This record gives sequence, structure tokens and C-alpha cells, in this order.
Amino acid sequence: MSWGKSNKPSPIDSLIGAGSTINGNVQFTGGLRIDGCVIGNIKAVGDKPGTLVLSEMAKIEGEIDVGHIVINGTVAGPVRASDYLELLPKARVTGDVSYKTIEIHVGAVIMGRMIHEGEPRQSDKVIEFKPATGN
Repeated sequence: MSWGKSNKPSPIDSLIGAGSTINGNVQFTGGLRIDGCVIGNIKAVGDKPGTLVLSEMAKIEGEIDVGHIVINGTVAGPVRASDYLELLPKARVTGDVSYKTIEIHVGAVIMGRMIHEGEPRQSDKVIEFKPATGN
């Protein structure tokens, strides 16, 4: 993971292990790694952006709303990364993806819309591209 100094991810201090299934919403502070299955929404709470890491074994059915997200598993539902989203090669997301900064590795799949949540552009200028004409 390559974040700038101001975007340091929270350390991972909680784990939902492989073979575990949670039916219900999960709220956490700090960092959470999921190797198991969650059927419900996942949200980081608190005054600092949380970090969520989904291993290639992870399966999520529900909404995800976390500051820093790294996905290498399967998600069925919308994903919102208010700061940074990294999709590793085995990531499979079925749902809309909202992000401020994104990194997509070869092999990752998104079946949904990608929505950038950055600051609005400061320029009103529209540049029109014209096709080149051959002589």
C-alpha cells in the first residue's frame, strides 16, 4: 500500500477470520481485516478514517463505507472509499464504487458504476477535440 504521509492507513487491530460468518452490520474504529464472510453493512466510525482489508477469501454482501479500503475478495454491494481504494488482482465487486483516489491492479473486476468523489473542477473551460484530417 502506498499512501502519502497525510493519508496513512490505520493499523489493523481487528480480524474476522477465515471460516467465520457474521450476519449483521459491522461498525469499527481503526483497522479491520476480513478473511471470512459478512452478510451486512460495514462502516468505519470515529473521528479518523478507518482501514478495511479484504483478503482473497473474504465475501461481503452489503454496503461498505470506509476511508481506506483494500479489496482482494468478493463484494456484492456498493463500496464507498472516502479517501483511498485499492483493488487487488482477485477483487470482484458487484455494485457501484465511489472513491477519492483509486488504484486498480490487473485482474480486478468491477460490475457497476465508478464514481469519483474528488473536489469539483475549478475550471469552466471546455476543450473540444477535433479529429485529425488527412491530406
